[in-house]
Amino acid sequence: MSNLYQQEKETIIRAVIAASILTGSIQNDLTGKRSIQKEDRTPVTIADYGSQAVICKILNDAFPDDPIVAEEDSRELSKPEHAEILSQVTHYVSVSFPRVSPREVCQWIDLGSAFISRRFWALDPIDGTKGFLRGDQYAIALALIEEGTVSVGALACPNIILNTNGGGKSRGGLFVAARGQGAVQFDIGGNSGRKIIVSKVNSPPQALLTESLESAHSDHQLNLELAKKLGISRPSIRMDSQAKYAILARGEASIYVRIPSPQTPDYREKIWDHAAGSILVEEAGGRVTDALDRALDFTCGKRLENNYGILATNGRLHRTVVNALGPLLP
Repeated sequence: MSNLYQQEKETIIRAVIAASILTGSIQNDLTGKRSIQKEDRTPVTIADYGSQAVICKILNDAFPDDPIVAEEDSRELSKPEHAEILSQVTHYVSVSFPRVSPREVCQWIDLGSAFISRRFWALDPIDGTKGFLRGDQYAIALALIEEGTVSVGALACPNIILNTNGGGKSRGGLFVAARGQGAVQFDIGGNSGRKIIVSKVNSPPQALLTESLESAHSDHQLNLELAKKLGISRPSIRMDSQAKYAILARGEASIYVRIPSPQTPDYREKIWDHAAGSILVEEAGGRVTDALDRALDFTCGKRLENNYGILATNGRLHRTVVNALGPLLP
């Protein structure tokens, strides 16, 4: 990989590896089953808070002038009734930062409460919290955005099978991309890097579609209709988190569609749910737009307010899928 963004790449790799060690320890200890219900009732685990604290601390040490826009804050965690959970978060963070105090942990988490600017980092400390709680797929997603364009991105996917082609069963992949430099897959420790590219499938019936596992996150019925229209007979790969971008980038799937479910038709995607994954697919040779074939606009705040849904493909199929998808949209 080029020397451009060298410090950013080294920092992003170090940060997501540290977070993946923390989240893996929590999942192994089953402590992650303890969660707090936020106001929107989505589960937040000890791992979400610990991952965000570690990553924000590492980023802030390396780039103190860069804002960080992240999913969590410490408001709920700081409440007296959650003192035990804060103590556990502190315990796991102390593996990376010995002698850290609960107060410092909350301060590091809140480094992610900055506002979007010309250059900032977008972080999802655990993308796919429900997958994490089930012991299934989740991702730690971190991206650098400059002038509305993703420049560097990394996904740590601790439960993904590393090499499906060779029949291996080892788990844990780290995926890194920088603009104009291609996409690379490492093992979860940052070793054994190899360049990855999207599939070369150019006939829709040969394609494999991937989609969200949770029906609340995407319109499964619409995806079924799209697959039928494209002549795709194989069942889609349903999985949590931006791990879907990872399998698309390395050629296992050729199409990823995410359209708001009928229950939430006005939903707009959050930037940290797609920034890292989008650059990974693009640098692997694919295309990522919204469902209307518009470029993703990361300048609007924490949500992609100027976009509707997500469409990621291997590039060769993009126009065909856009044309097939259009008449199916609400």
